[in-house]
Amino acid sequence: MDILFIADPLDHFKIYKDSTYAMMAEAARRGHTLYTCEPQHLAWMGADVEANVRRFAIVGDETDGHRETWYAADAPTPRSLKSFGAVVMRKDPPFDMEYVTSTWLLELAERGGARIFNKPQAIRDHSEKLAIGEFPQFVAPTLVTRDAARLRAFHAEHGDVILKPLDGMGGMGVFRVKADGMNLGSIIEMLSHDGARSVMAQKFIPEIKEGDKRILLIGGQPVPFALARIPQGNEVRGNLAAGGLGVAQPLTEHDRTIAETLAPVLAARGLLLVGLDAIGNYLTEVNVTSPTCFREIMDQTGFDVAGMFIDALERAVG
Repeated sequence: MDILFIADPLDHFKIYKDSTYAMMAEAARRGHTLYTCEPQHLAWMGADVEANVRRFAIVGDETDGHRETWYAADAPTPRSLKSFGAVVMRKDPPFDMEYVTSTWLLELAERGGARIFNKPQAIRDHSEKLAIGEFPQFVAPTLVTRDAARLRAFHAEHGDVILKPLDGMGGMGVFRVKADGMNLGSIIEMLSHDGARSVMAQKFIPEIKEGDKRILLIGGQPVPFALARIPQGNEVRGNLAAGGLGVAQPLTEHDRTIAETLAPVLAARGLLLVGLDAIGNYLTEVNVTSPTCFREIMDQTGFDVAGMFIDALERAVG
């Protein structure tokens, strides 16, 4: 089938670690035809949603994950989204108003017959930070507010807390404030834009030293391995983008409990691929925009995460 990937520019891919590339390579291996576009190439024409898309093929030795030339693409051409067998939304955050607009356009395309994964409404309705509120049994003490007094009181109660913005990614804007409260006021002012934006505060989870685990859910089933992203040096963040070391490991019993509780609920909402974040026994985020860590798990364990994803995509489109 023809598969359209809505993603960042192909020239920006680091194919040795890119999960979207892993999906593309597996789809191509199975004989599917690949197309790509970026969100700014979407257009609603009044009766239909189309995009200026480019057909492309993967070229070169696929075992060379560092090759500079890895694809050959045709010139852009307009095409209706409903004409594709599947449309895979893989645009990285930030989740700003243009991202939201993209989900509205994709929802219009879906109503016209396009098959889009993850479901646009489900992407839009699941704040990656706030979605944990639906599953409080797995959540560490947490506060979301723009009220500086509440944030100060939360810190006074718990003594050692993490503060972060609701729209960050890759560990961006994450601060730890210990019992001495060093720079608490400045951090609250900066993250809240002087009370104009909400901030998330969470009790510090010491198990972060063992890694911030990414647990992947595909088609309502957990991948049997998580990627523990372990902070290095004096860094409090385990995110790979912040220098964390990724170590693949089997799901623990509690990881599996979290995964098996959330998986059917999220899959029923049209979320084909979800990346749960967990520290120790606590769920910290529910990632639905463009979850990653395929390549690290595949390379370290041999488990074919990309194959599991394309299997699920093929089942979903019938």
